Amino acid sequence: MWWLDAFTTYLYGLGAVVSAIAFMLLISGLDDLFIDVVYWVRRLWKSLTVYRRHERTYFHELYRPVEKPLAIMVPAWHETGVIGQMAELVATTLDYENYHIFVGTYPNDPDTPRDVDEVCARFPNVHKVVCARPGPTSKADCLNNVLDAILQFERRAHMHFEGFILHDAEDVVCALELRLFNFLVGRKDLIQIPVYPFERQWNNFTSLHYLDEFAELHGKDVPVREALAGQVPSAGVGTCFSRRAMLALIDEGNGIAFDAQSLTEDYDIGLRLKKWGMEEIFVRFPVLRYQRHRVHDSHLGQSLRESNVICVREYFPDRLGTAVRQKSRWIIGIVYQGYRTHGWKHGPVLNYFLWRDRKGAINNFVSFAAMLILLHLFMIWLLQQVWTQAPHFVSIFEGQPWFDAILIGNATLMGNRMLQRIIFVSSYYGVKQGLLSIPRLLWGNLVNFLANWRAIHQIIKCGDPHRVAWDKTKHDFPSIGGENHAKRSLDEMLVANGAVSAAALREAELHRIDGLQLGSSMIHKGLITAEQLARPIAERIGVHCESVDASRLPPELLDAIPASIALHYAVLPLRVESGKLVLASESYIDPVSMAAIARQLDRPVRYVIAHKGQVTVGLRRWYAHVRDHNHDPRGLLDAAMRSGQIDGDRATTLWDSYVSRQVTLGEVLVAQGHLDEVAFRALLLKHARSGLPLGEFLVGQGVISRETLDRMLTLQAALQPSIASLLEQEAAGSAQQETPTGRAA
Repeated sequence: MWWLDAFTTYLYGLGAVVSAIAFMLLISGLDDLFIDVVYWVRRLWKSLTVYRRHERTYFHELYRPVEKPLAIMVPAWHETGVIGQMAELVATTLDYENYHIFVGTYPNDPDTPRDVDEVCARFPNVHKVVCARPGPTSKADCLNNVLDAILQFERRAHMHFEGFILHDAEDVVCALELRLFNFLVGRKDLIQIPVYPFERQWNNFTSLHYLDEFAELHGKDVPVREALAGQVPSAGVGTCFSRRAMLALIDEGNGIAFDAQSLTEDYDIGLRLKKWGMEEIFVRFPVLRYQRHRVHDSHLGQSLRESNVICVREYFPDRLGTAVRQKSRWIIGIVYQGYRTHGWKHGPVLNYFLWRDRKGAINNFVSFAAMLILLHLFMIWLLQQVWTQAPHFVSIFEGQPWFDAILIGNATLMGNRMLQRIIFVSSYYGVKQGLLSIPRLLWGNLVNFLANWRAIHQIIKCGDPHRVAWDKTKHDFPSIGGENHAKRSLDEMLVANGAVSAAALREAELHRIDGLQLGSSMIHKGLITAEQLARPIAERIGVHCESVDASRLPPELLDAIPASIALHYAVLPLRVESGKLVLASESYIDPVSMAAIARQLDRPVRYVIAHKGQVTVGLRRWYAHVRDHNHDPRGLLDAAMRSGQIDGDRATTLWDSYVSRQVTLGEVLVAQGHLDEVAFRALLLKHARSGLPLGEFLVGQGVISRETLDRMLTLQAALQPSIASLLEQEAAGSAQQETPTGRAA
């Protein structure tokens, strides 16, 4: 029968195809086996030699270096509701304070900038950047806009960031991530930490196959690559670039650090930095004996060290179409754009790893074809088992011992591949996920095949890999609770609360006292009281407001907070309620600072808003150590009362007037325009470690000149009265009331 002849011919043709595919699988399998052998040999060698001669670095070493300023760069296109969650999570999680988040938004995506504005109102260290061009541009273009804004901020704040960190809006960071970057950034130019996807329901193979791939990639492949080639591919998140590296990228690109046409700008930068001889490192740093920083509950089969590494966590796409879009972008950027940009002009070792990066363009098709052929042969075998009268064909592989050897080799290599996958997945996620990674291998092959096909289709459609547009992948973010609320301005709330009329407010703005901010100016003019200013501040923040008498604070409570913390954050300890230390502040304390205070005091804290001047006077009395005990303002007032110069009611009025009109040097500098408030906060972190008075520190940093400092100190002294001057005014007023001639004079 003709169809039997045709089918026989087809089977022999299939045999030729199978032979070619089997040979390519053997080459790829041997390549993977080489990486496995290197990894395990190095691991054994280090355990037998290196770690016996040198003690491992433990987490407490990360606290030794001074906190350097670090900038976190976050591109955001249609990320409404995510930035606030990220900022909240970072502020409450990171064991670090000296960092700023710069979020790149687009003018044609109004919801995201509006959301970022709300976040900036709560977090002074979060800054909105609006890109020059409408989106979506490439991620690299967005990062270039963000980087330009960072450099502008540096000039305005008179500071320099030492590290530039890449993150996405949906990333969940480990508590010690920035401390690790801070520990290494002075010696390394590119620092990459592992990425571990979050788990989903066990049958969500699309999302969980990322878990398998990253566990093996960042557990074994990248560490071997760093060891042999000294080059680390950035993952796009959890990557820190040194200042030297970033300035070199800007200089080499004529002001443009990131290749705006690249879909994998992070991968591109890793190769460029290696070309310039810069140091790159992939860090798997476990945090042991510090259980508060465990990233998840333990599971059967987890390695204590491996499952507690400092890493980035995030959810990856859980739908096939979304995963294919994301992976096709990676394939275009790494394989096709990477080849066009970097070629093979490197040493043999790095070229080998570039080949491993690019072999996926072929390997994804080969693996998928092998899977289809295996399924096809299985169906023929099943047909022959069910239909016993069906024609029996001679095996297409019969009489080919070399092919049998290849099949045995491939089967052995596949067994090793599965074993390696189980080991590395189990070490972080536990045995359950390790075993489930085996059936997910087949699904992963399908996803990679479809992604490769889509990548080729996009390139053919555009005619050039560099013309393919950035295709943003939507992610999920873990729920952390809480909402971001838009805040009315303080001016609006003063009017709404009836503290001042709108007309009076406009007049006060036009005739604000030189050297004072609007609220202080209105108090000095008697338009509002300190209490009327404090209440809307507290309402706007969502905390309580209360009057504080710093002179009556017990010594044991004052000892609960060191002077360095009290002065740096401008807070006074008031009491302990339900195990929490209650602090008083005259202004908003952002969540980052609150978390830092709690960490430094090693106890939970909350705060209330005090009336203007009450905390300032308390800090000068108890913590500043510059007061003259012979001219204690409270003591002078009490002495005046005892001598009968004033009565108790008048003394209270004078004291309130004195306290509410106290002015700090920082307020004068901000009001005069020598610093903006955000820049001032950044400088205070550095000042806290200097041991110098604020004015001397600012002069030493070149922020202001000596002449400006002297002028500001003179203005500060003129703006804030002393108790002695108020008593003299009181005495003069009383004398005028008693003598008509004096009043006429």
